[in-house]
Amino acid sequence: MASSAGVPAARLRDRARGALLGLAVGDALGAPAENLKPSEIRARWGRITGYVAERPAGTDDTEYALFSGLLLARHGSALTPAHVEAAWHEHIADRAEGPFRGAGFSERGTLENLRRGLAAPVSAQHRHAWSDGLAMRAAPFGVFAAGRPAEAARLVAIDGSVSHEGEGIHGGRAVAAGVAAAMAGAAPVAVVAAALAVVPDDSWTARTLRRATAAARRGERAVRSAVVIGGYPWADLAPEAVALAFGAYAAADGDFRAAVLTAVNMGRDADTTAAVAGALAGATRGVAAVPEEWAAAIGPARGSCLPSMAGRHVLDVADLLLTAAETERRAAGEPRVEVVRPVADARADVARPGPGGVRSDAPADYVLTADAADEGEAGA
Repeated sequence: MASSAGVPAARLRDRARGALLGLAVGDALGAPAENLKPSEIRARWGRITGYVAERPAGTDDTEYALFSGLLLARHGSALTPAHVEAAWHEHIADRAEGPFRGAGFSERGTLENLRRGLAAPVSAQHRHAWSDGLAMRAAPFGVFAAGRPAEAARLVAIDGSVSHEGEGIHGGRAVAAGVAAAMAGAAPVAVVAAALAVVPDDSWTARTLRRATAAARRGERAVRSAVVIGGYPWADLAPEAVALAFGAYAAADGDFRAAVLTAVNMGRDADTTAAVAGALAGATRGVAAVPEEWAAAIGPARGSCLPSMAGRHVLDVADLLLTAAETERRAAGEPRVEVVRPVADARADVARPGPGGVRSDAPADYVLTADAADEGEAGA
C-alpha cells in the first residue's frame, strides 16, 4: 500500500518517526550548549559527541512541536489562524503555565499580547517576531504534508501568524518544506532546494541559507563563519538558526549523527539548530538512523515548558499526523500513488524566483504518478 507521498506506508512512518524523534534528540543534545561559543563548548566538554546533561530531555522546542503537531493532527489542511489562536488560549495563555522554563522571547511576547486581548496577526507584533520559535515547531507540518513542500509551508505560516512575522515566518516555511521533501525521499540537495523555493529570494533567510549550504563542503567552521553575526546578543534569529541547521545537514550529507553533532558544536541557539538538523536528517534517513543510546533517553514530554504537553511522546504525534494525512487523502478520493518524482530540477542554483520572490520552479509537489504499480515502490 502506498501513502499520499508516494512512499510505501511503512517507509513513510519510519521517516515521520525519524523526523520527530530526531527533533527531540537534537533538542536534548543541544540544550546544554545553547548560547555558547564553540570555544566555550570545547573548554567545558571538548567536542560534544553525546549527551552531556545528567537527565537529557527536550526543551520548549520539543514541547511546542508537540503542541503544533497535535493541533495540526486535529484540523489538518483546514487549519486557520482562529484555530491556532484558540489553541494558544486553551493550552497555554488561559492557564497557569508553571515556571515556563526555557520558553523563548517570541513565545513570551505572544502570550503577553494574547492575554491583553490582542488577536492574530496583531498578537505576533512584538520584539522577537523574527525569532526561530516557529522554525523549532515546523517539522510536524512537513510530516503531515509529506511530499508537498508548498503545502507544508502554507500550513506552518498559518500556525506562525499568531506568533511571528517576516523572517520568523520565512524560517518556519523553510523548515516545513525541507522536512516535507525529505519525507518523500528527496536527496539533501533537493531538500535545500525545497526550502529555498518557499521563501522570498531576496529575504535574509534565503541569503543565509544559500551561504550556509554553499559553505557546507568546507565544514563546520565555514558554515558558522558564513552565517553567524559576531557579537550580536540574540542567538534565536531565525535566519541564522535555520541556516546553521541546514548547513549542518548539508555538511553531513543527511547523516543523522554528523548533522546533529555539527549543529550542537556550533553553539549559538544550539537546541533549536540541532532540533531542526535532527528533523531534516531523521526524515531523510528514518528512525533507525537515530542512535539507540540517544533515542532511549527520549520519553514522554515532562511539561517543563508547557504543562499541557506533559505525557505526550513525539512518536505518538508522528503517528497521529500520518493518520490525519491519510484520512484526508481518502476523503478527497485521491488515487493510489506509487511513484515519487520531483516536479523540477532540484538544484538550488537553477530555481528562479517567481511572484513575490518565491521560487516557482523548484519542487513543490513530489507526487506525480498514479496507479503506477508496475513501476515499483519508489522512495523506499
